[in-house]
Amino acid sequence: MELNKTGLLIRDLRMKMGMTQKALADLMNISDKTVSKWERGLGLPDVSLLVELSDIFGIKVDTLLTGRMNINDEKGVNMKNAKYFVCPTCGNLTFSTGCAEISCCGHKLSPLELKKAENDEKLNVEVIENDWFITSDHPMTKEHYISFVAFATGEKLVMVKTYPEWDMNVRIQKRGHGKLVWYCTNHGLFYQLV
Repeated sequence: MELNKTGLLIRDLRMKMGMTQKALADLMNISDKTVSKWERGLGLPDVSLLVELSDIFGIKVDTLLTGRMNINDEKGVNMKNAKYFVCPTCGNLTFSTGCAEISCCGHKLSPLELKKAENDEKLNVEVIENDWFITSDHPMTKEHYISFVAFATGEKLVMVKTYPEWDMNVRIQKRGHGKLVWYCTNHGLFYQLV
């Protein structure tokens, strides 16, 4: 932990919010001299103040302590390269087009590993009218099912939630070529090109 880095981060975040040292101090019921001390790298906020300070700035406590904001360096976002996250506790699902720190139910989530589906694992894709009708013989029991199906092109991602004990069939508007992605609760994240 480097006092100077944390101090500079506090100063930068305070200034971006248009706050004076006194305004931040008044908000936290501390003296402006205390804020000045932090910003000059002469001390750190007391442990009892870390959560409040991180909430004010909208950052995580560990970001505050390390003094480093990890800024995404993604210039050209491509939806086909999205990262998918699923909470092991509640099944909540989300995706990110860049480097993100995702947490749910108290767990820090890691992006799922995307595996290319073998021929016997692929979903069935038929064209009906102007849609893809996607089906599978995959078990859809409460313990083992496909949780979602997504179709990603370079600029668009369409995600459809599927449920246990329902037939696995999804209709997605046909759009050029892209990546069909799905998540099996027992075997992980798969894709096939369509």
